Parts: sequence; C-alpha cells; structure tokens
Amino acid sequence: MSGLQIFVLAQHAPQAARLRALLGAGPVVTGMAALPPEGPIDADVLVTTHLSAEQAARWRGRLLQVPGAGLDGIALEAVWPGCTICNVHGHEIPMAEFAMLAMLEHRIRLSEMPSHLDAATWPSAYASRPLHGEVAGQQLAIIGFGHIGREVARRARAFGMGVVAVTRTGAPEPLADRTVPTFRLLEILPDVDVVLLCCPLTEQTRGLIGAAALAVMRRTALLINLARAEVADEAALYAALREERIGGAFLDVWYRYPWGGEAELAPSRFPFHALPNTRCTPHSSAWTLPLLERRYALIARNIRRLWEGGGFEHLLRAGDPKALA
Repeated sequence: MSGLQIFVLAQHAPQAARLRALLGAGPVVTGMAALPPEGPIDADVLVTTHLSAEQAARWRGRLLQVPGAGLDGIALEAVWPGCTICNVHGHEIPMAEFAMLAMLEHRIRLSEMPSHLDAATWPSAYASRPLHGEVAGQQLAIIGFGHIGREVARRARAFGMGVVAVTRTGAPEPLADRTVPTFRLLEILPDVDVVLLCCPLTEQTRGLIGAAALAVMRRTALLINLARAEVADEAALYAALREERIGGAFLDVWYRYPWGGEAELAPSRFPFHALPNTRCTPHSSAWTLPLLERRYALIARNIRRLWEGGGFEHLLRAGDPKALA
C-alpha cells in the first residue's frame, strides 16, 4: 500500500491519526478541513460524509469510504464509475441506548430531581418529591426499522413497551408487536406515546413528520429524532412544541451544521433551545469511543482490501474495472 493517498475530510479529519495507526507504514493519511476549491483532487481514497457533484467531477479515486451510514451528503450519481463506494454501521448500539435514555428521562425526570441532599434540604426534598412516570406499557412507534430501529425495539421490549414498526412495505417484523407501512402513519400516531425517527432521509421521508402528523399525535407524546432533522418539518415541529400540542421532543439532529467551520451558527431557524419541553443535543447519540474504534477498524480493512483486490465490507457499489482500464 506504499504511496496510497488517503484524505480524511472535514469533521472526520481528527481521526486521520487513528486510521494512520491502523494502516501502519506505507499509505499517506492526511486529515483535511476541506478539499481544494479547484483543480484535480489527488487522492486514491476519500473518507468523507460530504462530496458535492462539483467535487466528484474533479476526482478519479478508487475508494469513497463514507464513515457513517447516511449517504444524503454524497452526490452518488456524480462519482465516476471506476470508484468503489462503501459505508459503515456500528452506530446502532449507542443510538439505541440514547433513545432509551431519552424515553426514560422524559418519563422519570431524573435531571429535575434534587441531587444535593444534606440535613437542611433532605426533609423538604423528601416531603415534596413529585410523582413521575413509567415507560412500561407505553406504545413506541419506530419509523425506520433497520439496524437502529431493531436495536431500540430489543431494549424497549425488555422495558415492557409495545413496539410498532413503521416501514416502507409494512412486512411483519419479529421484534415488533405490529408493523404498518409508512402510508398508514397517520392512522397509528393517535395511539402511540413515543415516536422515534431513525429512518434515512429520502424524498419520501423528507417532512414526514409535518403539520398533519403532529396534529394527530397525543398531547403527551414524545418525539425523538435520531434520523435527519429534515424528516421532521422544521416550522411545523417548532410550532407544535411551542404551543404544547405534543408533550416534548429530544432532538439530536439539526437543520444547519457548521460544515464551513463557522464560529457562530444556529442549528435551526427557530429557537428550539428556548422551549422548556425540548431537549437539544449536538448530534451525540452515536458519538462514543467504541463506535470510532469499530468504524475505523472496518475502514482500515476496506482500504487494505482495495490494495488486495476486493472483498469490501458494507459495499454499496463496486468500481467498474472497465473504467479503471
């Protein structure tokens, strides 16, 4: 692999050292804040979650390795046919744990309980402790029943929750109590306590949780978005939360990201952070050290297999040998 040029881009650039250590001597691994604004892109491998059509037109590399599962930031149709495209998973475990944390926190309100108990505060804290809720018996609708959805379903069932899987086809899922197709979403929303978004962003899912869906949700319902922000209509969601037409939301994905390195940038056009029924987190649901270890070990294996001639993991598209000739 001597001389193989690998660019690790944007927010993933700090992981260049990790990848360099996994690959050893030979490949040249460079962390870059951004690709050059013009001219050919001189790399054999790009590790990135964002590649515009204009950038893809300037690159004739051999492996596009997406260091996540989502492909909505990649202009796939513009990547030249000689390039192999792979992604990675491994995020489903921490995201499922995060989803359970959100549900438990919404019902138990642990963060609101007094934590400083001394002789002066203990008697009044004990006397005034509020009743809190339970997740057992609650109905959870999981929109998108892939790797993440199934991991959440396993944990939710262990907590005694009912699980409704919402999928494109509505085909039965062993981990769900029932499965419905996406076009029947409005029918089931009045009957669920928690709506979890963990589906890909496509033209079919963009704005799926809009004014119509929010209007039929329970006033006590919790929305958790771990998918892409745009699956929920920005303005409609803010209005529903501000007017307390739903019970609350945990939002871990956003409508604006500082891809250009901005020092100041609001994550939304609306001040979700100011709403008392909304918890805002900085795209942290999957962000764990074990996740990085799993993902970059797989990325290193794929780069070695590029050198060895195939056997890629999480292969999305094999490079056309005719284009390479």
